[in-house]
Amino acid sequence: MNIVYLNHYAGSYLHGMEFRPFLMAKRWVQAGHQVTIVASSYSHLRGQNPDLMGRKYREEDIDGVRFFWINGNPYEGNGMARVRNILSFVRGVSHYQKAIVDGNPPDVVIASSTYPMDVYPAVRMAKKYQAKVVYEVHDLWPLSPMELGGMSKHHPFILATQRAENYAYTHSDVVVSLLPNAKEHMLEHGMAPEKFVYIPNGVEKDDWKKPDSPEEAVYYELLHQFREEGYFLVGYAGAHGIANALDTFVEAGEKLKDRKIKFIMVGQGPERTRLQQKINDMGLRDTVESLSAVRRSQIPGLLEQFDALYIGTQRQPVFHYGISPNKLFDYMMAEKPIIYAIEYQNNAVEKSGCGITIKSEDSAALARAAIRLSEMTPEERRKMGQKGKEYVLENHEYGVLAQRFLKVLEDSRPQKPAKETKAPAKSTAKKTPAGKSNSSGKKSGNSNKNRKKKPAGKK
Repeated sequence: MNIVYLNHYAGSYLHGMEFRPFLMAKRWVQAGHQVTIVASSYSHLRGQNPDLMGRKYREEDIDGVRFFWINGNPYEGNGMARVRNILSFVRGVSHYQKAIVDGNPPDVVIASSTYPMDVYPAVRMAKKYQAKVVYEVHDLWPLSPMELGGMSKHHPFILATQRAENYAYTHSDVVVSLLPNAKEHMLEHGMAPEKFVYIPNGVEKDDWKKPDSPEEAVYYELLHQFREEGYFLVGYAGAHGIANALDTFVEAGEKLKDRKIKFIMVGQGPERTRLQQKINDMGLRDTVESLSAVRRSQIPGLLEQFDALYIGTQRQPVFHYGISPNKLFDYMMAEKPIIYAIEYQNNAVEKSGCGITIKSEDSAALARAAIRLSEMTPEERRKMGQKGKEYVLENHEYGVLAQRFLKVLEDSRPQKPAKETKAPAKSTAKKTPAGKSNSSGKKSGNSNKNRKKKPAGKK
C-alpha cells in the first residue's frame, strides 16, 4: 500500500514528539509499504523543528519514512498565531497535494492532527485517487478546548471545529480512536458504529535502554543526594500544561513537610514558570523540586531513580472518555508503582494492578497515596511495578499496535477498477530496444526508494 499520513505535529527521533506517526510508519515501511508523513514545519511539541531553508515545503527521508514538511509560522500559546499555523497546514495539504502524492497515488489517507480540520483536504485527496479515509482521534475537539481552555461553544473557532468533527465522522471510512471510551460521543456526532476502532498509544521496546551505570543517568548527583538523605522520591516527567493538574502535585507537597518524601517535576510547558513561583510562595523548596526537561533518550535513566511516579489530569468530563498518554506507558516500562489521578473506569493502572488510582485534583489523596507507597517494602513496590511492565509490553508495544493498525488499513484498502491500469494514456510500460512493450517498467510499491522519478527539468 501507499499511505499518506497527515499529522500537523508529527515528529521523529531527530525532532522530538509527537512520535506515534513515525513509530507506526517505520514499521509499516518495514512490512513493505510506502508511507509519507505530512507535517507542519513548526510545532510547539518538538524539541527541534526542521529547517526548510526558506522553502515552502521540503521532503526528508528518515529511516525509510518520507516526511513532507509544510512551512508553518511559529507561535506561543493558543492565540491567533496558532490559528494561523493550523490554517497554513490545512491549506498547504491542499495546495501541495501534487507534490505530496508525487506521481504515486495513495491507497489510504489518514487525517490525524489533533484538531479535525485536516479531514477536509484528506477527503479531497482520497476522492481524487479513490483512496480510503481514516480519521485518527487523539483528543475530542472541540470538547477539549471548551472544557480545558474555557472557550465558548459560540466562539467562531469552536463552531468551525465542531463542523469539521461532524464532517470527519460522516465522511471517513474508519475512525481510529486513542480514547477507549469515546465511541458514544462519536455516535452522537454522526459516526456509524462499525467505523470505530480503538488503538491506543504505546512504547518502543527497543528504545528503552537504561544507562550502563547509574552514575550516567541524568540528574544523578542531585537525586542520589536526596536518596542519601533518606527521601522517598515521587516523580513526574512530562508536559507542564493546564490539563496535567500539577497544582495538585505542588499542593500535596505542603501536606508532606513532616515526611521524608520529595515530589519532583521534570519537564517544560506554559505552566512551568508559574508553578515554580508557586513552590517559592508556599515555601516548599524542601518538599517539591522543579527540574528542566530532558531528552527522550534520557527518560529511562531518569525514571529509574524515582521510587514512584505520578500522572494526573484536571477533573473534567472530557477525560471520562479516556486518555492515552505516552508518559503512562513510559512509567510502566520503568517498573515503578504509579499514582494515577485520572477519573475514568477500567484504566490501565487498575487493569494491571501497577499502582494506586485516586481522584483527580485531590492533593490530600495524592499525599496519602505517596505515604502508602513509601511504607511498602522495596519488594512490594518492585512486584507492583513489574505488573505494569508486563501489561504494557503485551498491550501497548508499538510492534503490536502498528500491526493492529495495519490490519485496519489493509481491510479498508479500496479495490480500484482494472480499467485504471489498462488505459493506454496512463500506462507506465517501457519500450524494449526491439520496440516491444516491457511491463516490468511498472514501479514497485514496496519501498520509498522505488518512488517514480520526476521528469528531467521539474523541481
